[in-house]
Amino acid sequence: MKKTLIVFLSVLIPVLPLMANGAQEEEQGPVTITFWTHEDPNRTAIEERFIAEFEASHPDVTINRVTNSSKKMPELLLTAFAANEGPHIFNTQIEDAYAYIVNGRVAPVNTEAAGFKSVDDLKDAYVDGVLSAVSQDGGVYGLPLELTNWAPYLNKRVFRDAGLDPDMDYPRTWEEVVAVSEKIVRREGQIITRRGFDFRYPYYLVSVIPMVEQLGGKLVSDDGKTAIVGDEAWLKFLQFMADWGPNGRNLGSPTYKNARKLFNSDNDDMGMAMSGLYQAGRIRADNPEFYDSGDWMVIPFPQFEDAVKEVASAYYGHFYMVNSQKSEREQKIAWEFISYMLSHSEEYLTEVGLIQPTKELMASETFASIPYANVFAEDMAKGNIVYYAENSAKIQELVKEAIEGVMLSGIAPEKALASLKVKAQEVLDQE
Repeated sequence: MKKTLIVFLSVLIPVLPLMANGAQEEEQGPVTITFWTHEDPNRTAIEERFIAEFEASHPDVTINRVTNSSKKMPELLLTAFAANEGPHIFNTQIEDAYAYIVNGRVAPVNTEAAGFKSVDDLKDAYVDGVLSAVSQDGGVYGLPLELTNWAPYLNKRVFRDAGLDPDMDYPRTWEEVVAVSEKIVRREGQIITRRGFDFRYPYYLVSVIPMVEQLGGKLVSDDGKTAIVGDEAWLKFLQFMADWGPNGRNLGSPTYKNARKLFNSDNDDMGMAMSGLYQAGRIRADNPEFYDSGDWMVIPFPQFEDAVKEVASAYYGHFYMVNSQKSEREQKIAWEFISYMLSHSEEYLTEVGLIQPTKELMASETFASIPYANVFAEDMAKGNIVYYAENSAKIQELVKEAIEGVMLSGIAPEKALASLKVKAQEVLDQE
């Protein structure tokens, strides 16, 4: 998909100035700002209020908020922008959004409209490095809705039912994740009815590339020229995934329902699930009894026993961006609205569990008081930002092909690795 995105965007860029100038002719009167974002019931509740408040103070502005699933958003954006009908405001993960920056499809932050004196003032408001992924040629092209890393959520009731003490027996290593899962798992024939843990399929760049890095491997070399570095690390990782899957120890699989979506129900079918700080808010909304019981906890991202480097989950950002094809007036209003939403960072944190990494918020008592926020903060210090480039979506598809090949199709790790290296290098060389 990413290659298609690049072709579409590159072809369409030359027409943008003409269309934008035409749109600028209408600088007065009512205006509707279309805002595309991913589904999140907790966030919907507060953002609908923000919209009402903003519209009340801007009587000539209507905000049309449209939600879609995170999975569908990249394809929907691609289609919309290819037809020159992209929304005014959108957000998606940086690995999917980066191509829009490179290809000139999003506008730089209007610092005045966003409430900052300058670009330097904007950058100084955020934790160091947070805006690097959306910075280019001296401009900043997005503001973070959230900066997120993942860690395992643990159901204490499931652990106790399996004869485990959750406070003592929670896994610190991937080898212990296997051992604990073998004690928790239940099956009917070969069908798993209770999993001890399972991975965040198919978000492999965030959740499993750090496992390769723990072993000394890399997705891409530091100079950006070589794909899939460190054969020994990759082979050990792929063998681990093969052993995890239905043709190995049969502890989990991408064919089952997302573990994170099962966890909140507390139906004795999921011991641990990988998710972000936001998951706590969703537990509270979906299952107040479970949330209030204290029978859940968050543990640090596991490490391999023979890890050569301590690496936690990658962290990614959902950034609000503004369509450069819209008129200057519409862009200004869009940045004013984004700024208004983001001025409620403590509410996003307490009500939704999203971290908008301003220096002020990260140093606040509000952040320190959030259950298990310290686990995510400490893990984030051990992680790296997710791989983002024009080719990141394609690279993730190739990693998916290799992992699911060894898990589901019985492909030997050596063969899967050889294929991954060739295909990933071809993608890298196309840049």
